[in-house]
Amino acid sequence: MDYSILLYAALLMGIAGVVLGGVIAVFVKLFRVESDPRIDLALELLPGANCGGCGKAGCADFAKALAAGEVTPANCPVSSSEQVSAISLALGIDAGEVTRMQAVVCCRSYIGEVHRMYYNGVQDCVAANMVAGGPDACRYGCLGLGTCARKCPFGAIEIIGQVAVVHRELCVGCGKCAAVCPRGVIKMVPADAEYHIFCNSPEKGAVKRSFCKAGCIGCRKCEKLFGEDFKVSGFLSQVNYQSGNKLDEEIAEKINCPVGCLLSIDERLEAAYDKVKGAKK
Repeated sequence: MDYSILLYAALLMGIAGVVLGGVIAVFVKLFRVESDPRIDLALELLPGANCGGCGKAGCADFAKALAAGEVTPANCPVSSSEQVSAISLALGIDAGEVTRMQAVVCCRSYIGEVHRMYYNGVQDCVAANMVAGGPDACRYGCLGLGTCARKCPFGAIEIIGQVAVVHRELCVGCGKCAAVCPRGVIKMVPADAEYHIFCNSPEKGAVKRSFCKAGCIGCRKCEKLFGEDFKVSGFLSQVNYQSGNKLDEEIAEKINCPVGCLLSIDERLEAAYDKVKGAKK
C-alpha cells in the first residue's frame, strides 16, 4: 500500500483547512457587527411572550428598541411591575409610565337578545363577515365565531352565548383580538375602567331594537347626567375614557340605563353566564 498518497491527501486537506480558516477569519473581522450586550440582557429579562402588544415585531425587536432608547420598559404590556423595575435597573434607564390597556367586547347580544340568521359557512369572523355579513342580523355586533379567541395568545377570550367576552385577569392588552375583529367590536380601553357601554351600533334606536333587544337606543340619559364622561356618536353612547373621571357603581345606578347597556365587566360576564343557563333550561 502506497502511504505517500494518503500522506499527500492529508497534507492537502490540512492546507485547505488553514486557508479556509484564514478566509473565514478575515470575513468575520471585516463584516463583524458589534452587538450591544444590553440587548441580550433586556431579552433575558423580558417575559418572552412575543405578543406584539408593545408595537414591535416581538421581544427581540423590543429589546433592540429598549437599548436604542426608543421605548421604555413600561411599554411592554406583559411585564409585571417587578419586571419593569428589573429591566430599568439593569439597563440604567427610566422605567417609563404607560396607561395599561385591556380589551373589551362592546356587545352583549347573548342568546335570545339578537336575531341570528342561518349560517353554515367557515367558522371564522373575518370570512363570515364577507359572506352576507355572517350570522348576526346586527351589522355592528359580535359574530361570536371565535376568531379573536383563537388569536389571543393568553387565552383571555371566551365565547359565551354566541358572544365573545374578555376575562380581564388574563388580558394583557396586546391588542391582537381588536386587530383581527372585522367589525371593530373589540375596543382597547384603560385597564382600570370598570364600566362600559356594551353596544357598538350607531343606528337609530327603533331600527336597532327591531333585531336586537340589547342595543343602545341613544336616549342620551347618561350624557345629560354626566356630560363629559360620555360622548354620543349617531345613536350610540360611549364612555369618554379621556375625561379623567372613573365611572363607578354609584354613577351607574344614578344613570340607570333604560336598556341596561351600561355595565361593569363583572356584571356583563355574569349576565352572559345567566343567559346561557337560561337557554339550557
